[in-house]
Amino acid sequence: MEVTRLFDLLPYYKKTFQPKDDVVAGKENGRWVKYSIDQFIGITNNISYGLMQLGVGKDDKIATISPNRPEWNFLDMGILQTGAIHVPIYPTISESDYKYILTHARVKYVFVAGKELLRKIEHILPDIPTLKGIFTFKHIDEVKHLDELLQLGRENARPGDLEQIKSEIKPDDTATLIYTSGTTGSPKGVLLTHHNIICNMEVLSPIFPVDESCRALSYLPMCHVYERTNFYIYLNLGVSVYYAENMGKIAENIREVKPHILTTVPRLLEKVYDKIIAKGSKLKGIKKQIFFWAVKLAGKYRLDCTNVFYRTRHKIADKLVFSKWREALGGNMKVVVSGGAALQARLGRIYTAAGIPVLEGYGLTETSPVIAVSTFEKNGRKFGTVGKPLPNLNVKIADDGEICVKGPSVFIGYYKQPGLTAESMDKKGWFHTGDLGTIDDDGLLKITGRKKEIFKTSLGKYISPALLENRFKESSFIDSVLVVGENQKYAAALVVPDFDHLKSYCESKDIEYTGDSEVVNLPEIKKRFQQEIDKYNKLFGKTEQITRFRIMDTAWSVESGELTPSLKLKRDYITEKYSKEIESLF
Repeated sequence: MEVTRLFDLLPYYKKTFQPKDDVVAGKENGRWVKYSIDQFIGITNNISYGLMQLGVGKDDKIATISPNRPEWNFLDMGILQTGAIHVPIYPTISESDYKYILTHARVKYVFVAGKELLRKIEHILPDIPTLKGIFTFKHIDEVKHLDELLQLGRENARPGDLEQIKSEIKPDDTATLIYTSGTTGSPKGVLLTHHNIICNMEVLSPIFPVDESCRALSYLPMCHVYERTNFYIYLNLGVSVYYAENMGKIAENIREVKPHILTTVPRLLEKVYDKIIAKGSKLKGIKKQIFFWAVKLAGKYRLDCTNVFYRTRHKIADKLVFSKWREALGGNMKVVVSGGAALQARLGRIYTAAGIPVLEGYGLTETSPVIAVSTFEKNGRKFGTVGKPLPNLNVKIADDGEICVKGPSVFIGYYKQPGLTAESMDKKGWFHTGDLGTIDDDGLLKITGRKKEIFKTSLGKYISPALLENRFKESSFIDSVLVVGENQKYAAALVVPDFDHLKSYCESKDIEYTGDSEVVNLPEIKKRFQQEIDKYNKLFGKTEQITRFRIMDTAWSVESGELTPSLKLKRDYITEKYSKEIESLF
């Protein structure tokens, strides 16, 4: 059967793949709770019946605020089957953003995971004029539970009416309204149709080297279109999806699930690599020498290497070192797909050398999301690039270096913001991404920075901070870095240490670790960071190099406001929050 609306994936799955009990799974009270396709469809239909009984219909907005869990998927499909529009909201945004989104989107019902998230929004709910009710996934006194909606649906099942409603939903109807936090200003509501997302899903599915015998571990937020589209791809391929409990339990969940595929952002790959290196540093004697010999060898890996001497050494390193890395990731990993931000070429090289192939992709919420991705085809990937543009898209580089795209997965506009839509979409239908890039002779796209982030020093030299930041983050000492210097004589930086690595370093050097804020001010630590800055400065021209820097004494996070939910730097927020620290650099 043909999949033209997202909810068509459910009957397609049932018809195409062998029955199994773990189409989707989440962990509750220490055990994995699994759902078959029949259970998935049954729960989804009851949600639709319940929503219909509540009067929910075409184009009504239904919001979800929850970490990943199977109920999120059931609700997603249940909402879409009624013709309503799903408004997924990050669980980590600010109170003001919650109020803005719920009001701006004219949300009718809200589904919240549990008590903690309810507390964040309950006092603003009376101010949302369109809101008719709220449901939770966990039982809370005086608040309706999802089970009550399911019961309402069971008691008022109208399969004939539901099929009629579904038949009237068109591929070009809006499926979802996703608010992007962005790095500046108020959230923007991106309107995506069923057709937008399905076009992306269909082109990406053949690239994933997995099938119905495989398992995926999912930890990226489903409210972001990246992981959401990945989930639709998994359904399209028959892959079982297991949701990680939380960031702290990912390693444990990987050992339990033994996944064949993981979609991620570079930050997790950086953290995993740092932990691997930290363990290697604790080895003694010949074992330590072999470990770092293997790491150095991996750093020289080439995809098309035919050097017999290198390949022989690589086989030895694989047996002695890399096989243990793969075992730590469950032993079954066929591919890791990285997106959301630029991946250090060095990391892509090292992971791939270790038998954990990394495919890097690039896209935006507005493009459903993927614009380009590496593949396993000949000349389909190159470290430092994001692969070739998808075959159903047209991609060009404008005269100023901006990446522009046109095609069926490009959004239909920003909700209630025609002026903003017109700014991003030119008269010829090209969407201007705001990202800068180049396309090499092999047709592979390379991202070189953000158009709005490039700044000019007082000497008239242009600097792309993202390029510098990505390089400096290769240091095991550095977790985050913000490069500044607009209209100044030189570039400077705020540097956030990787405090776990810093503690290990202090332990190895017999430096007493009395606390983060105390240690970063020690002369020997400042000197060590200066060595790291000097090391990476050599990779850039004199006018681009970091002249002065300040070591921050606290980590940056989504919760503290410096990072977006997709873990990108919120430059304007950081610049304002640390204005005094930045001023001191000049």
